[in-house]
Amino acid sequence: MVHLPALPGSAGSRLKMHAIIDRAVMEAKLLAKAGFDAVVVENFGDTPFAADSVPPETIAAMSIVVDHVVRAVRVPVGVNVLRNDALAALSIAATTDAQFIRVNVLSGTCATDQGLITGRARELARRRAALAPQVRIAADVHVKHAVPLSQPDIALAAEETAHRAGADILIVSGAGTGKATDLAEVRRVRQAVPDVPLWIGSGVTAATVAEYLKIADGVIVGTCLKRGGRTTAQIDPRKVAEFVRTARP
Repeated sequence: MVHLPALPGSAGSRLKMHAIIDRAVMEAKLLAKAGFDAVVVENFGDTPFAADSVPPETIAAMSIVVDHVVRAVRVPVGVNVLRNDALAALSIAATTDAQFIRVNVLSGTCATDQGLITGRARELARRRAALAPQVRIAADVHVKHAVPLSQPDIALAAEETAHRAGADILIVSGAGTGKATDLAEVRRVRQAVPDVPLWIGSGVTAATVAEYLKIADGVIVGTCLKRGGRTTAQIDPRKVAEFVRTARP
């Protein structure tokens, strides 16, 4: 994960764009050089988040940052526009040559700290077909910081997210950012949808990554790589190196 600090226009915005760009590029390069297969750029600092439609200045800022990251590294780059602006993420990916997007709620409805969020899979699929068919969709099943309302059974939710909503990759996370993902839920999703790539979305550490990778195809890592284990802190190169050594024995 490349967690961006608060972008221009958000409540906590403090940094100029050049500083945000420099930090994002530095972290992306560090992760790619260490051996990570991809990086995801996310507007993590923009709390409190818009539910599903971010303002134009957020799209503009993220497009600039993602463009710099794409040109700086030779690994795939993904985009996640929090809280759930999948159409903005797709637009950013299409205009910067990013390879995939993460969508927190692609299928069904969830109660979240931003209120009710409903997936817009049909609109996203049609827009992708017209704008950027090469961009892959990585979608959460029972996303963190949320309670699923439409389909509480995670196995059935996984089937719907993959086969009815059109996700290319499924993501299973813990209850919140940095919180461990339940291996039993990962197994249920894998058994329900064995033909779709599966990633772990939160709480993976150097001590647990090997166990997760026995079931899943990949892990999304952020908090455990940061200084002091704080999600908002900068990446610690020593923790990055330790994680890669453990994940790639």
